Amino acid sequence: MVSTVNMAVDLGGIKMRNPLNTASGTFGNGIQFEGFYDVGTTLGAITCKGVAAEPWDGNSAPRLAELPSAIMNSVGLQNPGVHAFVERYGAYLTGLREKGCQVICQIAGHSLDEYRQATELFEELAPFASGFEVNISCPNIVAGGAAMGATPAAAAEVMSAVRGLTERPVIVKMAPHDVAEIGRALEAAGADGLSLINTIPGMSIDIKTRKSRVARPTAGVSGPAIHAIAVRMVWECAQAVSIPLCGIGGVSSGADAAEMILAGATAVSVGTANLYDPTCVPRILSELEQWAEEQGVSDINELIGAFEC
Repeated sequence: MVSTVNMAVDLGGIKMRNPLNTASGTFGNGIQFEGFYDVGTTLGAITCKGVAAEPWDGNSAPRLAELPSAIMNSVGLQNPGVHAFVERYGAYLTGLREKGCQVICQIAGHSLDEYRQATELFEELAPFASGFEVNISCPNIVAGGAAMGATPAAAAEVMSAVRGLTERPVIVKMAPHDVAEIGRALEAAGADGLSLINTIPGMSIDIKTRKSRVARPTAGVSGPAIHAIAVRMVWECAQAVSIPLCGIGGVSSGADAAEMILAGATAVSVGTANLYDPTCVPRILSELEQWAEEQGVSDINELIGAFEC
């Protein structure tokens, strides 16, 4: 059934047919889900897995552990580098654009120079990219391993490093802390939009072996267990900035997506739910459309930030 509500949104210059996006790292690069539904005609956008200028091996195994209502991962952004990424997926991603699904390529780096190099390569080799998502949660190896965007100044420095290298929209993937203050700094540095939140650091100990259930002591927690925290942070950030937000964190239903929109998100990314229910996106979209119709609006944009205290 065709929705009576206009579902199109504009995420910082990335014009999406509907608000549904995918969270980087949980959806491969789209082609892995084609056996479940037509990705190109269903999603408003996909965000590809993070890619750096050169290949990264990622972290040692085990990388994943199941928790109640969540998973934790320590993948370490394993990726083949921009050249190999484009060679493997460029034709498919071009096809997605032709079907009306926007393609957001995520840029990863361990230093400012690595972010610059990856951006320059994407600019040269990826005409299919509708825009870029800069992951500022990567560790800064030069500075001892702290996240590249751990402070407002550091986040703005990354944003400034890539801003002059592309005229395409740049969205920034934020860590789950100080989102209002860091969001303001990113907006001032030229970000077109913000994605939040990334996974929340956690620990899980095997009480029999007394060791971590993943290869490292800590890992990122995602899934339904963090949804309420993510909604709160989207709302806090929306009060602080005027650029659009993409809400991420525990979205597994249309109601979850609607919460993000009411809190101030223009778009909503489905993440961990793709891993345990690879058919979830069409259902979430249908539920979101039904909710918008029940709200009596003609345009989904009327509901962005409509939360009433």
